[in-house]
Amino acid sequence: MVAMPIKRIFGIGLKAGAVLIAVSGSVQAESLADALTSAYRNSGLIAQNRALLRAADEGVAQSVASLRPVVDYTASTNYSSLSDSLASSFGISASMLLYDFGGSTIRTDLAKENVLSLRESLIGIEQDVMLRAVAAYVAVQRDISFVALSENNQRVITQELRAARDRFDLGEITRTDVSSAQARLAATKGNLALAKGNLASSREEYRAAIGSYPGSLAGLPKLPATANSLEAARSVARLHHPDMLQAQRGVVIADLNVAAAAAAMKPSIRGNANLSLDQDGEDTHSLGVTLSGPIYRGGLLASSYRSAAAQRDASRAVLHLTRLSIDQNVGNAWSRLAVADAQLQARDQEIQAASVAFEGVREEASLGARTTLDVLDAEQELLDARSSRVSADSDRYVAVYTLLETMGLLTVDHLRLGIATYDPAAYYNAVKTAPTYKVSPQGKKLDSVLKALGKK
Repeated sequence: MVAMPIKRIFGIGLKAGAVLIAVSGSVQAESLADALTSAYRNSGLIAQNRALLRAADEGVAQSVASLRPVVDYTASTNYSSLSDSLASSFGISASMLLYDFGGSTIRTDLAKENVLSLRESLIGIEQDVMLRAVAAYVAVQRDISFVALSENNQRVITQELRAARDRFDLGEITRTDVSSAQARLAATKGNLALAKGNLASSREEYRAAIGSYPGSLAGLPKLPATANSLEAARSVARLHHPDMLQAQRGVVIADLNVAAAAAAMKPSIRGNANLSLDQDGEDTHSLGVTLSGPIYRGGLLASSYRSAAAQRDASRAVLHLTRLSIDQNVGNAWSRLAVADAQLQARDQEIQAASVAFEGVREEASLGARTTLDVLDAEQELLDARSSRVSADSDRYVAVYTLLETMGLLTVDHLRLGIATYDPAAYYNAVKTAPTYKVSPQGKKLDSVLKALGKK
């Protein structure tokens, strides 16, 4: 049997994904930045939470509106059978909150804090979308490499089987060696089918995460910078992670709820005015000021205050737990990255040793000192080493982006994708003063921005 050079046997498998990408690179390969951009623009989850944020923006407008005059009209016509006549009247009434000991101000502040909290939640959703897109992109790259490795392995074992049959015909080996090669070829075909199935699943995940099936993919770019140490990563996470910022907002909201519960026990002063006209044109009008407040509510107000105080204590505990959780997540991500780095180095050493072993076994087999099964085993060990190396490289890549996510930095702005991003303040600024018209110039401008984002 003529020994094939190792570089020829496994040269394609070593850079399987890169070869496939290079071949199709002329067809405008999609980069990771392109994929992340598509994920950001096509995410239904992000769109849903943007709408929820705009609904919260309207909460501020509604709170502001409650401080303005309320004007109503009434018009009535009544028929009297006694006088066999119609009586008509028309009236306008107006009222306005004059003073409520800070309750209205507290409610407005609550609405604003809810908006800020949901903005942090939207950033968290954005991070989840970005990480899922990175994982999907890397998974397709990885599975393309696995398919190429399996296809190349099948070609090599087919050649091994052909050579084994030739040697059997010459009486150099037994039927057992031929059968071993046949069994290994059948197993390789099964592994290739599995690799193609995994690639198909990865393509479906890619479509779900990014919005379209992958075409030709560019090679993975240089990894982004993270942090120099675990403590530095944790410090960044405590300052920037949206979960931490949202938990801090939750404490402020809880404090405001306590203040609102206390304000509910106080009176309020409202001004009112009424004007009415009867069918004869006679008018009556009145002006007045009303002071009202609770006297007895069956313990409801006191219970509401105690409940708000308990929720405040709980929110402070949540803030503490959130910090612990963020520290843990950063530590886990840092550990996974360190493990991935170590595995990558180990796989490189494994490939080097397995290559030398495979070459030696093939040489010994050509001299009759090794069996065909020995060659196939050595070949499989080299293939496993190369496959493990592809997995380790993919794991390391995803681990870096996972660390960025735990630090709160996996956003479109931090990744510098160079695309127009959604400005959560645009809609807020358009409605925060509670305009009485349906569509303001600012609203029209915002609609055009949203449509432009959707088309890109």
